[in-house]
Amino acid sequence: MALCCGTGFNPILESNSARNLSTRLIGHIPLRFTGQSSYLVRRRRHKGICCSSLKKAASASAMESQEESALSVCLEEEELDHVIRFKMSDFKILDRVSIGLGGRADEVVFEAKVKDSGSPLYNTRVVLRQLSSAQAQRRGKRAIEVLKKLVRRKLLYHSYSMHVHGYISLPANGGSSSFILVHGYHGSFSLRHWLQQSDWLPTLEATLALDEESVRKVGEDTTGGPAVSRQLRLIRILMRDLLIGVNYLHSHGLAHTELRLENVHISPVDRHIKVGILGNAADFYENGSNNDSMDNMDRRQMMIAFDMRCVGFIMAKMVMRELMDPSIFAKFKLFLTKGYDPSCLRELMLEILGRSSPNGNAGLQILDRNWGAGWHLLSLLLANKPSQRISCLHALRHPFLCGPRWRVVPSMDIIRWGLGSTAMRISEEYIYRQPQRSRLAHFIDLMEMLNPHPKPKNWLELLPGKWRLLYCTGRHVGLTLRQPPARVLVGDVHLTVTRESKMKANLSFVSDISFSVMIGQDWPHDKAGKTGRLQVNSSFMLRAGRRLYLKQDQTTEKFFFGPFGSEEALAQKFTGKKWQKITPFKEFPSSLPAAKLTSSDVDVTMNLDDPLNRDIDMARNVLQELRTQIPPEMFDLSKVVCGTYVDSRMLVLRGVNGSALLFSRSFVDKNNSN
Repeated sequence: MALCCGTGFNPILESNSARNLSTRLIGHIPLRFTGQSSYLVRRRRHKGICCSSLKKAASASAMESQEESALSVCLEEEELDHVIRFKMSDFKILDRVSIGLGGRADEVVFEAKVKDSGSPLYNTRVVLRQLSSAQAQRRGKRAIEVLKKLVRRKLLYHSYSMHVHGYISLPANGGSSSFILVHGYHGSFSLRHWLQQSDWLPTLEATLALDEESVRKVGEDTTGGPAVSRQLRLIRILMRDLLIGVNYLHSHGLAHTELRLENVHISPVDRHIKVGILGNAADFYENGSNNDSMDNMDRRQMMIAFDMRCVGFIMAKMVMRELMDPSIFAKFKLFLTKGYDPSCLRELMLEILGRSSPNGNAGLQILDRNWGAGWHLLSLLLANKPSQRISCLHALRHPFLCGPRWRVVPSMDIIRWGLGSTAMRISEEYIYRQPQRSRLAHFIDLMEMLNPHPKPKNWLELLPGKWRLLYCTGRHVGLTLRQPPARVLVGDVHLTVTRESKMKANLSFVSDISFSVMIGQDWPHDKAGKTGRLQVNSSFMLRAGRRLYLKQDQTTEKFFFGPFGSEEALAQKFTGKKWQKITPFKEFPSSLPAAKLTSSDVDVTMNLDDPLNRDIDMARNVLQELRTQIPPEMFDLSKVVCGTYVDSRMLVLRGVNGSALLFSRSFVDKNNSN
């Protein structure tokens, strides 16, 4: 039997212009889900009236379809057993609507208080969401339907879901029916509106009432501190709460499908994140069949991956608030849409945000902390392949979301990531004194020991692309203490690798060096000059090989493949208790697998702007200065003999003299990045 309510409609709800947005925070009263017997009695008392009203409505609107009438006038009885059917007379409509409750074009949102003294929600602030179109009403019906699955675990439901108390179903009026969803009020702001406030950090800290007990829940041991530390602590709290809420849905076979900042609210009452009213929640399994068929497993994996990608966008906007700007977020999303690996997002964001603040960007500092753990988590949330995206449970165990009090055992992937991130950060400091040089060489050695892709087929898949030179362990020569015949300032040095044929292991290497020639005596203060470009081309054959670690020759006292004592120090490092648990070998090896590179002829081309291109002597001096400053392996590619480490973002090549060249994958075109 179908139910409907024959009460009159409040004229305030008929006007879409009745919204009065308010940005001030409003006090809250705890909301509790209930289905008291008084309301069930009221529902049974109206069964006869509902039947007669339904018959009259059907005879009066015979031209309308039966499906639309059933959807817009009433809901089936079995779907309403767990919610309350209200009347308009049960509410007192307020004269304002909080800005964080803004709905869609087919929704009109009002705030109200329950004025029925017999109701368990008496004097509680609620939200009335009037759904006009058929699609909007389907969302409201779905929100009530989903409630059946979630209410089984009431504690988690109250903590992480926006409470759906009931509905008001009104008969057709002027050819259109109305369905009003009654749900809980959880604050004036959505998470987007919180982040858009100029004083969002102290205000949100005060709203969540952060104390020692609350920060201890995320592994922190202190409160306060610098703004970057406070922001990281707050992001850990919000992200962990969001992941617990999303995992709550996934564990009940549901995907949210609409995780956005606008749909996430923070309740000042219980200090939990609410993940919305779930009007578009989708079931993992079609037709309710909870079986392990391949189609259902693929559907489940795709839905979870979609939600995790949305969580990644939320995390990115929380950490880097500049992404709230649509133009900047468009560049961010375009990078992913083109299929670029999200593990290389740092270079993109460093180019976009690095110039915005002379003291550095707070979001970049947060993601760089703890060996770049934030970038690692973000890359897993936004991975291109759904199968590679991290789950909620694994994300909750990620080092970025765990404070210093929690002992987290990092995986081998995180260890490799940390080594590469630290080497990258050191190389960006451009302070190459002996301590920095020793640390960089040591980190590169560790990366080579833990190379995840030693086989040639892995190299053929990962090596093609554009790589930017970060550091070379060989000789470094600058302009400070010399008087060269031509003062050349070297810019970016790139190595572009392309695979000539999918059937063969032939590769084409192109070394691209941009530079500027500074003219005049004021070059220390004025770096503007004539630009130039040097290109070196060569073809390579890639085969399997091994890199030997040769010990000291007692007779000749010569060392090979590195500086004095490097192999001995590395062996001591890996035989220690800390590294012995994670290394794939018990003893320090005498050799490691590597990708052997055999080159053919080398072609060198240099271009200079006017008027330098007409001066042969100047061109000769510029070329000689370039050979002095850049690593010899980048000028003469035939000196590159093997590759010792490669993954989605880092590359290490070794030269014939044993020096290492550290590269990072590059997708950024600085000419088009603005």
